[in-house]
Amino acid sequence: MNKKYLLHLSLFILTIVSTYITWGFWYCLFIMSILSAHELGHYLTSRKYGIPASLPFFIPFPFPPFGTLGAVIKMKGIISNRKVLFDIGASGPIAGLIFTIPAIIIGLKLSPVVPLSQLPPDQVMSLGDSLLFSWIQYLVTGKIPAGYDILLHPIAYAGWVGLFVTALNLLPIGQLDGGHIIYSLWGEQSRLIFKFIWAVLAGICIFFNPGWILLVIILFFWGLKHPPPMDYITPLDKRRKRLGLFIMLFFIISFTPIPFHIAF
Repeated sequence: MNKKYLLHLSLFILTIVSTYITWGFWYCLFIMSILSAHELGHYLTSRKYGIPASLPFFIPFPFPPFGTLGAVIKMKGIISNRKVLFDIGASGPIAGLIFTIPAIIIGLKLSPVVPLSQLPPDQVMSLGDSLLFSWIQYLVTGKIPAGYDILLHPIAYAGWVGLFVTALNLLPIGQLDGGHIIYSLWGEQSRLIFKFIWAVLAGICIFFNPGWILLVIILFFWGLKHPPPMDYITPLDKRRKRLGLFIMLFFIISFTPIPFHIAF
């Protein structure tokens, strides 16, 4: 086997092991499906347009809260136009959501509603919910009585993580997926949006959740610019513009500013 493929396979297997060790079989199965779909969406779209791209590099990390640091692919070459940039940026999140939304629904159906008094504070991680997760939860489980909460099944937690990771990638800044989409929509004007989003994220970090500090620092140095495609003038077609705005709306309802709370 070619050494480069051996590396990809080894990291994939190690990430399976790390997610299994952290949260068990069902979490491992669903989170690996979500991450794989996301990265393969980018990979296949890149190859469709003739842009050299590596297979996903999975990053094992056998500790809570995720059991992994996600996955990335490497792309080489210059992107030809804004349409290609948009398709590459949007393909990963859309592919991942095909697995994420069913995981949330299935997992919530398997998740018991229990009294808060039955939840040992030293063994329970309290999660923040995005608007989208809260809406799906309400549709699946109904209103939760006072003094009760949902004890998420590992499949539901995999769905929560998948939604969190998707929203994180859709941050409309820099070379994240959301940054690709924003640049493809507004071209060089997107730099103003990048700066605004960075300022909002920094404000959240200062006033609500200092856990974002590392991301804020990284984005300050590498997230306020975006390399232009060869043709950065020709605008997107109307279909992609509508889809891009829908994806940004999805980002707003799926982002969780404070993902983790102190245990009960």
